[in-house]
Amino acid sequence: MTTRPIGRPMEILLVEDSLVDARFTMNSLRGGDILHRLTLVRDGEEALTFLRREGVFARAPRPDLILLDLLLPKINGVEVLAAVRQDEKLSEIPVVVLTASPDDDLRTQAEVLGVDGYISKPVDWTKFLATVRALKERWQADLLLPIEE
Repeated sequence: MTTRPIGRPMEILLVEDSLVDARFTMNSLRGGDILHRLTLVRDGEEALTFLRREGVFARAPRPDLILLDLLLPKINGVEVLAAVRQDEKLSEIPVVVLTASPDDDLRTQAEVLGVDGYISKPVDWTKFLATVRALKERWQADLLLPIEE
């Protein structure tokens, strides 16, 4: 008997201005056996437009997970995280920070705002995939209904 995924793929929003880092993240997810659909946005302003489903993103899917760089153009990642946590429609979305910033103040700000994971670049991909899998299991537990007999 073969097993196949139940339900829909996990919707992931990747907020990353570096195409090199975005490619590594996408390849890791693809190779990590995580059924997902990923949307890439390149700055904090575009991330908030996507999350609020404004303009060209009016029909955007609601992400199940946000992977967020902190050092972003236009609006930085801490400001994006703050906006997500203050919006009752978005506040429950898990956010994992992926950043190259050695700034402890940024990390503290992200933790105060309730980030679900914090991973420094260069990323330890084993730790990254373990974090995403744990969040995926929490997401699936909320998504799946018991089987009726």
